[in-house]
Amino acid sequence: MLRYIARRLIIMIPELFIITFIVFTIMYAAPGDFLDQYRLDPSVSQEFLDHLSKQYGLDKPMITQYFLWLKQVLKGDFGYSFYYRRPVTGLIGERVLATLILSLYSFVISWIVGIILGVVSALKKYTFWDKFLTVIAFSGIAVPGFFLALLLLYFAAKTGWFPVAGMYDVNHGRMSVWQGFKDIFWHLQLPAFTLSFGAFAGLMRYMRGTLLDVLNEDYVEFARAKGMPERVVIYKHAVRNAINPLVTMFGYSLSGLLGGAVITETIFSWPGLGRLVYQAFIQQDIYVVMASIVISVIMLIAGNLVGDILLAAVDPRIRLE
Repeated sequence: MLRYIARRLIIMIPELFIITFIVFTIMYAAPGDFLDQYRLDPSVSQEFLDHLSKQYGLDKPMITQYFLWLKQVLKGDFGYSFYYRRPVTGLIGERVLATLILSLYSFVISWIVGIILGVVSALKKYTFWDKFLTVIAFSGIAVPGFFLALLLLYFAAKTGWFPVAGMYDVNHGRMSVWQGFKDIFWHLQLPAFTLSFGAFAGLMRYMRGTLLDVLNEDYVEFARAKGMPERVVIYKHAVRNAINPLVTMFGYSLSGLLGGAVITETIFSWPGLGRLVYQAFIQQDIYVVMASIVISVIMLIAGNLVGDILLAAVDPRIRLE
């Protein structure tokens, strides 16, 4: 297992190189660059523009610029944000925590609720509860995330039960630790529900379908014929095998944690990484985009690695050679 993990981590190096090079090439091929906006700003001096061009090699060929950026990244410096006029590392570090809080909270809720309700729906097949949960699942799949977010905003504005936007109350700085935790938790509910609703609905339908398939397998009928308690047949044998495809999906889902909440963060004014990267794309803030790509690729590879390890742990038939 350790050799397998080491091999996957080594493979990550050329993958990172290829993906970042492709993205850098695409960003470079776009007409103009961010310095064009500086050139139109009379408050920005020519000396400042020359300093930036020289520091980051912006006046050099694209290949040279890429390797200069790569050299800086290896030293832990992700470059300079031309839009925010500050180092990228500190800028992203502030936003990553907010996105992780939102994404992890909605991720855990959607997976727990999706799997539990999927099992209930499969075991109650064609009953009232199965049809009721099916209606909820189809609603979650059909309703667009931005529309649900706008509905929740309207609900919060009319009732006053939830904060309308942001991550903190204006008095957050004067709160105690416990009060600050409750404040963030309360602000978290509506954007987390928006992200969780569609995700748990899809997982629930997937879990229901795979469990129904497994319940029709011969080994399940054999276990019942041997006189095993129904609870053991379902939860020890059927659910364990039905959950294998979801474990693979779990790995891919991890990779989307940091980038999957752009629209939700924008609507709820959540100060996360998604809004930052979206603005960076619009403003051609190339080093912010490149830093987000590096993080996304690392999350993708780490998510797949975690998925493979969990799959081997859940299903002993699978061996990672």
